[in-house]
Amino acid sequence: MIQETLITTVNLHGDPHIAPMGVHVDKDQYIILPFRPSTTLENLLQSGVAVINYCDDVRIFAGCLTGRRDWPLLPAQQIAGHYLADTLAHTELKLVRVEDDDTRPKLFCEAVHSVNHRPFQGFNRAQFAVLEAAILISRLDRLPWEKIQSELDYLRIGLDKTAGERELQAWSWLMETIEQHRRGVQA
Repeated sequence: MIQETLITTVNLHGDPHIAPMGVHVDKDQYIILPFRPSTTLENLLQSGVAVINYCDDVRIFAGCLTGRRDWPLLPAQQIAGHYLADTLAHTELKLVRVEDDDTRPKLFCEAVHSVNHRPFQGFNRAQFAVLEAAILISRLDRLPWEKIQSELDYLRIGLDKTAGERELQAWSWLMETIEQHRRGVQA
């Protein structure tokens, strides 16, 4: 199973980094597969720890992909790291094994501490639309424009029917990034 999460890591100076990332969960094992180059990869290899944040505020996912990474953090409880202040739950991880790869290494982690901060109230279709659009943004250089446009057109239906202010703001950030990319490609 892959869970769409936000990973927080720190570098050797303790500076935090937030990144949206799908985490593979297999029983008690968490597998993080960042593409090279990746700040998350470098931080996790250097520090040996990370935090998975389970969050329903899709602005953080969209924000991280559009240069908005200044989200409030709190100190982790069992590792030298941070978790998002606006997360529903978090799991603190330690790195136990690495399968190196030139493109996408596998980082095998185990949980050392988990906390539920508040209940999950459910997703709406707009949150799904923003998450899927964010994944498309992360692959702009690898997917044909026709596929991106087709998927965005479909996702817009759910967004239009169920979005609140947070989802609309996140969507607008993503669409700005797509438009900037398109202008850059066409130039």
